Amino acid sequence: MEIGKQIRKYRMEAKLSQDELADKIYVTRQTISNWENDRNYPDIRSLVLLSSVFGISLDNLVKGDVETMKEQIDAEDIRRFKRDQRVYLIMLAGMVILPMPLVRYLKEWGIILWLAWAAVSIWWSLRIEKHKKTHDIHTYKEIIAFLEGRRLDELEKQREIGKRHYQYILVVLAVALVGLAVVLLLRRLLFGF
Repeated sequence: MEIGKQIRKYRMEAKLSQDELADKIYVTRQTISNWENDRNYPDIRSLVLLSSVFGISLDNLVKGDVETMKEQIDAEDIRRFKRDQRVYLIMLAGMVILPMPLVRYLKEWGIILWLAWAAVSIWWSLRIEKHKKTHDIHTYKEIIAFLEGRRLDELEKQREIGKRHYQYILVVLAVALVGLAVVLLLRRLLFGF
């Protein structure tokens, strides 16, 4: 059963109107209506109050909806991760493309603007790393599995853990090369050689 149907069923059994139930759990009648029509889910505080008002366990109230709520949370995490990836890709492209025009036309202000852009890009990369740490994803295969809404089985996970050491070395080398390229580009722009 869905939580909305459960709330409606127990509300009717308790012979409460939506207004009366709303008063008992400190929400609006519209909130109760939204829950019963599956437009959104109650938060944990409201669930506890509902189970208390109905005189049932929390488990009975949400029975059957745990998987739906889990899928909804997972879908939200995936959506957020994809959005952050797109923003970071734009920020990274800007870090590569913007130094020359900014320095050429704005001189010192261009450098300041580029450094601000770089700081925001670094901050955004840390957001992505936080997503990855939260969901324990490190390798490309793990990221793809996460974006598809699935987890790797234990054997695949162990194989990916074995690859992580090599990937860290490659990431460090790539960052060093990009840093060197940026320094050389800025040197050429500022000093002309």
